[in-house]
Amino acid sequence: MLWIAWKMLVGNRAKYLGIVFGVAFAALLIAQQSSIFCGLMALTVSQILDVEGAGIWVMDPKVKFVDDVKPMADSDVYRVRGVPGVDWAVRFYKGIARARLEAGDYEQVILLGLDDATLVGAPIDVVEGSIGDLRSPDAVIMDVVGYRRLWPGEPFVKGRSIEMNDRRAVIVGLARARKTFQSFPVVYSRYSQAVRFAPPERKVLSFVLAEPAPGGDPAAVARRIEARTGLQALTRAEFNRKTIVYYLGHTGIPMNFAITVGLGFLVGTAIAGQTFYLFVVENIRQFGALKAMGTGNGTILLMIVAQALHVGLVGLGVGVGLAAFFGWSTQSLAKLSFYMPWQVLAITGAAVFLIVLLASLLAIRRVFVVDPAIVFRG
Repeated sequence: MLWIAWKMLVGNRAKYLGIVFGVAFAALLIAQQSSIFCGLMALTVSQILDVEGAGIWVMDPKVKFVDDVKPMADSDVYRVRGVPGVDWAVRFYKGIARARLEAGDYEQVILLGLDDATLVGAPIDVVEGSIGDLRSPDAVIMDVVGYRRLWPGEPFVKGRSIEMNDRRAVIVGLARARKTFQSFPVVYSRYSQAVRFAPPERKVLSFVLAEPAPGGDPAAVARRIEARTGLQALTRAEFNRKTIVYYLGHTGIPMNFAITVGLGFLVGTAIAGQTFYLFVVENIRQFGALKAMGTGNGTILLMIVAQALHVGLVGLGVGVGLAAFFGWSTQSLAKLSFYMPWQVLAITGAAVFLIVLLASLLAIRRVFVVDPAIVFRG
């Protein structure tokens, strides 16, 4: 019977392709928009992910997300170091600075200040120069995308300088960094220089990066830091989650993407449902003949469900494939964020399954009430 169901389905090429198109369109829209949404959320935590080697972030208790910097006193790093279970703790500066280029133009940059002694938080993938070059006077390293944005089409020139806070900063290298939500160039410097490049403030310490002692539980050590110092201490995973939850709850990004995904689901359901119903109506005599030969409703149900699942799988594959191709073909565009984790595939698959289920409900009801005698009518 499944073979007969498949032959009936593909017998009318136009109807078959119409159903597949409806499902594929819905799958494409859901997968593509969900992947762009995940890409945007990944941008919000990109700088947390870029900081390697530190399992705990310590910050002011009022900080809500990674870009909500509330300066602390420099002495707080010593308080964190004194907490039992902390292997080491270093200072980390993060802020927005205004850079003046050689041509006189001004650009906003994300300024990161690394601990002078250890350079914890330095970029891993340095493509020009080396991390050790940061120890030179006035030295900074810029991310590759940011450098190309400030000097489009120009090769890297070691020793090119910019000004921040009326102080000269010499670019000694380039590094690859994850794209940020603000899309500003990222500049790495030593902490002692970063605080001079930034506008003057009474307190300048942004975060304390800490690592638990070998064998220690980062979450347990973070709770101990909070109890001993009164500061907020989060593991990398907790800080990621806190930042994403903030953007989900305080921006219109989720609602905008949810509306687009919902429209894709409704349009896909409408197209697939209408086309599948018309397909069943056109083949009603064949289903009547099967019932006249003694085929039960259970077998008819199995045939229609098999047809719907076949269309769903084909449409899902085509839609997700087109979405993945879109992401691959646009990965060179710096302004587009696209990230397709397995959760997107699962959500798209569940949505497509629901679409074909809804599309087959009307068809199932139509076949169940058909009179087998229809076969013998003119």
